[in-house]
Amino acid sequence: MIYSMTGYGKSVLQLPTKKITIEIKSLNSKNLDLNVRMPSIYREKELDIRKLIAENLVRGKVDLSIYVEITGEETSTQINAPVVRQYIKDLKKIVDGDDTELLKMAVRFPDALNTEKSEIDENEWNSIKSEIDSALESITKYRLDEGKVLEQDFKIRVENIDKLLEDVIAMDPERVEGVRERLRKGIEELKEKYDENRFEQELLYYIEKFDITEEKVRLKNHLDYFIKSIDSVDSNGKKLGFICQEIGREINTIGSKSNYAPMQKLVVQMKDELEKIKEQLLNVL
Repeated sequence: MIYSMTGYGKSVLQLPTKKITIEIKSLNSKNLDLNVRMPSIYREKELDIRKLIAENLVRGKVDLSIYVEITGEETSTQINAPVVRQYIKDLKKIVDGDDTELLKMAVRFPDALNTEKSEIDENEWNSIKSEIDSALESITKYRLDEGKVLEQDFKIRVENIDKLLEDVIAMDPERVEGVRERLRKGIEELKEKYDENRFEQELLYYIEKFDITEEKVRLKNHLDYFIKSIDSVDSNGKKLGFICQEIGREINTIGSKSNYAPMQKLVVQMKDELEKIKEQLLNVL
């Protein structure tokens, strides 16, 4: 089971005087890169939110936004009446004008409005936290659904590499015989007498240098381990990335040792499938 790092979750909380919307978006990243946007009144809870996000989403570039829309009569700003009256009184000494116009001017001056910092309501915050949990459940499900799509693609790619490996195994005797014939033909063209037994000994030594038996076995094991890791309980994109490195190492070695054009074509196809896996692995948690 694997999870994608791409996801989206949303939850809406309707309170008597306000509507609160929580949105969580995530993209791929090597580590947890968390950006939190919220009204200043909830800022003291930011550390709790970050801890909650880290426990649930683990990794990725995550944006959490809390939007507040006032839907009822709620304000923390009050008119400083004595100050405004004094401003109007002073303005009348300078200009002539009706009280309404002077009031419009006065409320724009410093200290005309008092803004009291509201204390966070714990019951309200508990409701918000519950909605954050709901948004996290939503984005986790989104990530799981995306992960299932990636999982199917990985299995198809690994199966393709496995089939190409079977073709390589089937072609290997032909490759060895081709090498034998090229060497024999080269020696015959020299029109020199040679010892048949010595030729066979040298040929075996030469062919051993290009033997790919170990690489074929290791590549098969790495492919099986990759599928086993996908089906495990935990999602570990980094682990799958390490396995891909080992798969790539064996494929490259087979290519360098093959010394046979038809087999090298199969190696190129295996590399192409592996690159597609690596690209998608960047999105795996």
